[in-house]
Amino acid sequence: MAHIGIVGGGLMGCATALHLLEQGHSVTVLERDAGGLPASVGNAGILAVPEIDPLARPDMLLSVPKWLLDPLGPLTVRWQDLPALTPWLMKFLFSARPGKAAQSREAMLFLMRTAEADHVRLGALAGVSGHMRDTGALTVFDSVAARDKVFAHEAENARLIGHNVEKLDAGEARRRVPALKGAFAGAVFNDGYKIFEYPLTFLRRLQAALREREAFTDANVAAVGQRENGIAVRTEGGRKFIFDRLVVAAGVWSRRFVADLGLKVLLETERGYNTTFMNPSTVLDMPVFFSEHGFVATPFENALRIGGAVELASPDAPANYRRAAAMRRKMRRYVPDLQEEGGTEWMGRRPSTPDSIPVISLHPRDPRVAFAFGHGHLGLTLSATTGRHVARLVSGEDDSALAPFSIARFQ
Repeated sequence: MAHIGIVGGGLMGCATALHLLEQGHSVTVLERDAGGLPASVGNAGILAVPEIDPLARPDMLLSVPKWLLDPLGPLTVRWQDLPALTPWLMKFLFSARPGKAAQSREAMLFLMRTAEADHVRLGALAGVSGHMRDTGALTVFDSVAARDKVFAHEAENARLIGHNVEKLDAGEARRRVPALKGAFAGAVFNDGYKIFEYPLTFLRRLQAALREREAFTDANVAAVGQRENGIAVRTEGGRKFIFDRLVVAAGVWSRRFVADLGLKVLLETERGYNTTFMNPSTVLDMPVFFSEHGFVATPFENALRIGGAVELASPDAPANYRRAAAMRRKMRRYVPDLQEEGGTEWMGRRPSTPDSIPVISLHPRDPRVAFAFGHGHLGLTLSATTGRHVARLVSGEDDSALAPFSIARFQ
């Protein structure tokens, strides 16, 4: 069995490590900020299997001009970062062509078909159970026309995955989620969504399972490199490792290691914001999506999280927490009892490719190296599935179905 290094101890790295340990490999996960709050812990906590549509698609482009006119709307670009973002944005436009978007949708469907079962299996590997709840999710709309358009599309997706959707009027939506006291035209209920336990708790449980097996190390990786005798990793603290194989699963920071390994990738951050209320006064019975405004509210045990939107910006740019405040303000149109004080704001960096398809791939010229990053809004949902596939690739199993996820498409 091999000694395998994993750069990145978030959900992707942990899921991959647990699968590799099951196969009998020796694993060392290297995480730069194990006590911090990365994208893995700021997610909406939803298993979002119905979301097979890429962001790069024709109907999304039609909405972009309107959104960009609102500096606190669902999408914004930090204009001073535009020169650096231009290659990504140009590829995004190219990927939104109908034919390409359809290919991306098929690729995402392939991953989503096993996402729930893979999470059950990942939980078993970590000694975790009962970490997902069947709730479904509600999406509310300001107009009947918008509701009916989305319902038709979600019904088509549901047939592919095996879920059910319902078209609801405002009265029935309020019956299911009584906190929705504000004005809206109707809603769509989709039973394909589930809620995880609180995201930080879930990540820490995976990391703890690896620490118990001495497979998790706090270290900031400075560089990686290919050697004849293995893959070299050097940390900022001066430690050096030689691994038989290496997995790069470091979110947006993966791009620096991709460069070290002689490759290119278009990977930028869809920065997202949220507010989390502990012991909230407002109770929701299920996740509620406000898709026309680009955010979602998720109820956890003793917590409520309101987050979403997309801010294209440099990973190191200062946070603009007015975006979190704007989501709270918009939510009060629908949930007027939402409390004003006591929430904790957060900003995270979703690593995203321009075609909305993650990189789940071996190095095209060196099978000792694998990549697992670029999942955008679906990192939690696809973490277990990605970990399973990457572990198989690293162990030498070939899978032609993973061709759409190859890093070779960026070379």
